[in-house]
Amino acid sequence: MVLGIYPGCSLKGSSREYTESVLAVAKAFDIEIKEILDWNCCGATAAHNLSKELALALPARILALAENQGLDEIVVPCAACYSRLSGTQHELNQHPELKSKVVEAIGMEYKGTVGILNIVQMIDKYITPNIESKIVKPFDHKLACYYGCLLVRPKEVLKFDREEDPQSMDTLMSKLGAKPIDWAFKTECCGAGLTMSRTKTVARLSGEIVKDAADRGAEAIIVACPMCHSNLDMRRKEINEYNDQKINIPVLYTTQAIGLAIGLDRESLGLQRHFVKVEI
Repeated sequence: MVLGIYPGCSLKGSSREYTESVLAVAKAFDIEIKEILDWNCCGATAAHNLSKELALALPARILALAENQGLDEIVVPCAACYSRLSGTQHELNQHPELKSKVVEAIGMEYKGTVGILNIVQMIDKYITPNIESKIVKPFDHKLACYYGCLLVRPKEVLKFDREEDPQSMDTLMSKLGAKPIDWAFKTECCGAGLTMSRTKTVARLSGEIVKDAADRGAEAIIVACPMCHSNLDMRRKEINEYNDQKINIPVLYTTQAIGLAIGLDRESLGLQRHFVKVEI
């Protein structure tokens, strides 16, 4: 089968290892991934603060490109990008007059028919049904599944998982042989795009997340968002300073955990690129 992908800015730069693991896992399950050609930034996280029309036009152009390139369904691994694309499609489908303005702005035909999946939805739909037969080394670790504040919100648009206590990643990790913990921080904000402008705020918010996971005995934190990964992994020095203790639990993407369980090479999953060394 063929599935389109919108990588967004992060997956081409700071979260290159996320792309590597997505492609490696997709290949292992015979999923052909086609990148949307000529894609642009979706506008996260600032465009909607400046101009509503621009904030809608940027994702709409991406979706129009996918339609014009014959892609019926696309996966959007970044939770922020997914939120912008799915939210735009929902709003334009609800408001024809606004849709007309946006179509005029992008200068392209836009129907609003492309299926949009976040990474967990894609895994649930195309990988989970066959995953147990491919496991060669159960991922037997105690894990904290961290969804962040965007992956399953807003509920009325995404219609996926529970808003306050989501379970999709927990279920997936259990199928890999892991033991997800019950904890209070799975949907708390990590600080998102404030990592450069307000690093101390990110250290505080992410520090509380990392500490709670560690205090509950987690051996790793599992994420599905490049921004969350950057804040929890790259900002570990600031996090440790905030907590006044050194916490070494690594942060892995869902696809990296899957890759390890089905026996993929660690380098093909980009594990060597992490700031906090992955030793599990």
